[in-house]
Amino acid sequence: QVQLVESGGGLVQAGASLRLSCAASGRTVSPFAMGWFRQAPGKEREFVAAIRWSDRTTYYSDSVKGRFTISRDNAKNTMYLQMNSLKPEDTAAYYCAARRRYYSGTYSTIGSYDYWGQGTQVTVSS
Repeated sequence: QVQLVESGGGLVQAGASLRLSCAASGRTVSPFAMGWFRQAPGKEREFVAAIRWSDRTTYYSDSVKGRFTISRDNAKNTMYLQMNSLKPEDTAAYYCAARRRYYSGTYSTIGSYDYWGQGTQVTVSS
């Protein structure tokens, strides 16, 4: 029933900005939280950022804190990831995810999310 559609990835130079979007459809209720994860070739999928839907509380990995901003637009049922000061090490496939219910753990736990998008590639050149 729930589908997540991502957009906004691309190829940019170091120092540039991108904004990723993740639109949710087919949902009957708001999620408990939504998040962004990324995976580079040969590496594990890692947590980037998350937002608690009800009050917009945000969480970030140390590697992106101060550069990335996660937000939501409830009217559009869409989540965004504003990425500034991009670095080559940010290069990865980025995935959006939605958690329907409360989870007794951290927002970085991959298994706590119920729905995933197909991913969008972000490539940052030197």
